[in-house]
Amino acid sequence: MPQFAYKAMQHDGVLTEGFLDASNRHEAMRQVEQRGFRPIKISESASGAAAKKPAGVTGSDASAAGGLPKFSLGGAKKITARMLENFTRLLSSLLAAGVPFSRALQILVREAAEPVAKAKWKELHDLVIDGMSLSNAMARSPETFPRVYVAMVEAGETGGFLDLVLAQIADFQAREKELKSKVLTALMYPMILLVLAVGVLIFLLVFFIPRFQLVFQGFNAELPIITQIIVKTSELVRGYGLFLVAGIAIGGFFARTWFKSEKGKRAMEGLLLKLPLIGPLIAQFAMARFCRMLGTLLQAGVPLINALNVSRRSIGNQVLIDAVSESIDRVKEGKPLGTSLAQNRSLFPGAIVEMISVAEESGKLDVELMRIANVTEGDLDRELKAVVALAEPVMLFVIAAFIGTIFIGMVLPIFSLQDHIK
Repeated sequence: MPQFAYKAMQHDGVLTEGFLDASNRHEAMRQVEQRGFRPIKISESASGAAAKKPAGVTGSDASAAGGLPKFSLGGAKKITARMLENFTRLLSSLLAAGVPFSRALQILVREAAEPVAKAKWKELHDLVIDGMSLSNAMARSPETFPRVYVAMVEAGETGGFLDLVLAQIADFQAREKELKSKVLTALMYPMILLVLAVGVLIFLLVFFIPRFQLVFQGFNAELPIITQIIVKTSELVRGYGLFLVAGIAIGGFFARTWFKSEKGKRAMEGLLLKLPLIGPLIAQFAMARFCRMLGTLLQAGVPLINALNVSRRSIGNQVLIDAVSESIDRVKEGKPLGTSLAQNRSLFPGAIVEMISVAEESGKLDVELMRIANVTEGDLDRELKAVVALAEPVMLFVIAAFIGTIFIGMVLPIFSLQDHIK
């Protein structure tokens, strides 16, 4: 039977350590609790692990010989957005129902249908049982739990309202999924047209325009400028098409790698903030998330500085996080929150700053922050719907202009050809 080493706290606060035999980690934890101790860390001892291995098998061979299969999120399988949303909502419901945290994680492990999800939730459970906070355990898997997710969980742990924060996270995930679905649905028809237009363009450039060019060469006629551009493009595609495709693929790979780096990510986030329609929406969404998180923390009694440090991490955009960090430094110097946030006009407009200043003076900052978040999110939903509704006709207009230019470039030489025939 495997042997486990445990570290626990006695009733008088004295730490105690020892070894015990158990069939698994859960049984070991139960035995420690039966002894009247509060378990802090339980891990399988080296001697117990060695006893489990078949004779003559060591290291990675042990798992191949008879150990449990291991699942890696870095391979073909990974935690999907749907798995993460289900995990978040179920954990929130279990905690709200009064289920102990450890037992709630055990239920999630047992109820997970996908092997990769079962392995990940068990990893979280084991880390938490060993004494690590849930947010720190999640931070060890950034490919599964985004930075914003971890920051919000940390806020819930800090304020003692983890179930409420998890419910908010699940609502955020559902809202983002719904938004993505609306955007994809609205852009599906224009994207199909765009693909067809590109296919027709390639056919014209590769097969039709070269024959069209031969006809005019026999008349020694000078083609219009727009037709000359189309012909030159045709020659470029036919002569260097494969090199162009390879160059675009290589450039896309290096661009993607650079944007994943810290410097590239900051550059991309700064560029998105400068876009005419997308930038203000990103700033609004970040402000609403920041205000909601800060208001929730203040309502739970978390000190202002601590609440600001946690809330700024929930913004999600590093450029805006840096700007808010400067405001937090001014608050640490003793300046009011409204005055400090006023220096960051890109994230906090003048009206919002005035509302925060008045609420801060009246002692109702937490209530006002929640109200600002609700109003901003309502405005944001309406603006997003307007942007999505505008995207379809804009793309259709661009495609129509694109195809119309090709059509005009092909038709203009026909009139010149009639003049040469006469």
